Amino acid sequence: MKENQISTGRFIDGKEIFAVELTNSLGSKVKIYNYGAIVSEFVITNAKGEKQDVILGFDDIDGYLNEDYLADYPYLGVIVGRYSNRIKDGKFSINGKDYVMARGLHGGESGFDKKVWDILPTVDPSLTLQYVSPDGEEGFPGNLTVQLTFKLSDADELILDYKAFTDAATAINLTHHTYFNLNKNGGNIAGHHLRMPASNYLEQDADYVVTGKLIPVTGTNHDFLGGKLIGQDWDPGEGYDQSFILDKPYGELGLASETTEASSRLKLEVYTTEPVAHFYTAKYLNTAIGRGGKGYAPFEAFCIETQHYPNSVNIPAFPTTILLPGETYKQTTIFKVSH
Repeated sequence: MKENQISTGRFIDGKEIFAVELTNSLGSKVKIYNYGAIVSEFVITNAKGEKQDVILGFDDIDGYLNEDYLADYPYLGVIVGRYSNRIKDGKFSINGKDYVMARGLHGGESGFDKKVWDILPTVDPSLTLQYVSPDGEEGFPGNLTVQLTFKLSDADELILDYKAFTDAATAINLTHHTYFNLNKNGGNIAGHHLRMPASNYLEQDADYVVTGKLIPVTGTNHDFLGGKLIGQDWDPGEGYDQSFILDKPYGELGLASETTEASSRLKLEVYTTEPVAHFYTAKYLNTAIGRGGKGYAPFEAFCIETQHYPNSVNIPAFPTTILLPGETYKQTTIFKVSH
């Protein structure tokens, strides 16, 4: 694997935005910005020998900073933190003290996705980004240091390793919001085939907030255990926006999902140490100008957002998402493309 760092010429709060390209022996390339830890490109060679980008993004950094895009913001390719998904009423308590967020989705008004991260030196061809979130940012307690390392293997695996440390008890639940489409021409992803080893999903209220109840997938349209077309049982106006509990030992690296697409003959496997995969079919995606000047419409991508149980800070029965001083938050997620 090789790396190449390129200045974009753009600055935010005095910090320069760079694009870093990782390449491997197969000729594959991943482009990542240190703004929002955005994965902007993941270019591989498909079964027909064609170069194909399997994720959605923009041609340059300006697309991610565009006011129209930010006004209808879909978190395209970014890291999400301090806390992914939705927290009930944007509130939680730690040790009897109440904390209130700016809002309940993906870490607040200006989360980790809108920060310029520091690029740390590495001894191997990889990219390690670091962001120090100050105590009180978006209502969260503690100074939190987050490090995210990207590697691109010679097996077309994009490996994300997360670490975090805090000086006070805080809530943390990180994920990456990469949008995938395995069809070379893009378009609606109803025809993609998905298998997900998850026997239960998490009930949500009318605001998509997890309630604490587990629902077996058997007999529901959320059953992907044996694999099926994404659009086979969905409501075409709603799609999926649901958290699934993975059938694997807690904390161990295992399969989260396997998605294939017939025309490209590509397969995306997602592996993670996290217990939950949130499956989202981009109902709210509506971007006028994406890569190559082409717009992105609803249901033209899917996300597999690996994470802890959403809203865990308000559900004592769920595994904790409270990080204490002296502890290290860790997770690994791997996106592997093959044909």
